[in-house]
Amino acid sequence: MRKTLIALMFAAALPTLAMAAPEGSAAMGPMNGPWHSEHMRGKGPWSQLDLSREQRQQIGKLMGEQMHERKALVEKYLEKLSPADQKAMKDELAAKHQKTQADIRALLKPEQQKQFDAIVKKQEERRAEWAQFKAWQAQQPQKAQ
Repeated sequence: MRKTLIALMFAAALPTLAMAAPEGSAAMGPMNGPWHSEHMRGKGPWSQLDLSREQRQQIGKLMGEQMHERKALVEKYLEKLSPADQKAMKDELAAKHQKTQADIRALLKPEQQKQFDAIVKKQEERRAEWAQFKAWQAQQPQKAQ
């Protein structure tokens, strides 16, 4: 249970890291962001390996796959909790996420806050579209039968 909670907390922190990335970098892949550039430009573990562009891309792909697998694992264990525990955990994760976003926003200059708000709004719209798609997708096998 403790490991599951830690994994869920980590999974909840990932969107916050994505929000801290410069605009446009999230669309380029999981290996693009402020923390990635430090690792690839001599300040992290990859700097000592003298990786080619192709190797960096392959490592990025592997790390992206790992992130998705970790998320699936967290969801698997979340499903095993009682509905009340699931709701409590999701509510707590959402509250922590909102607090972190508010803390990040407070660090920004007014112009950056406007950009941040636009990015958050765009992400919320994408999440809503994804939820609609998943709901539609869940109905499709029922119609086919």
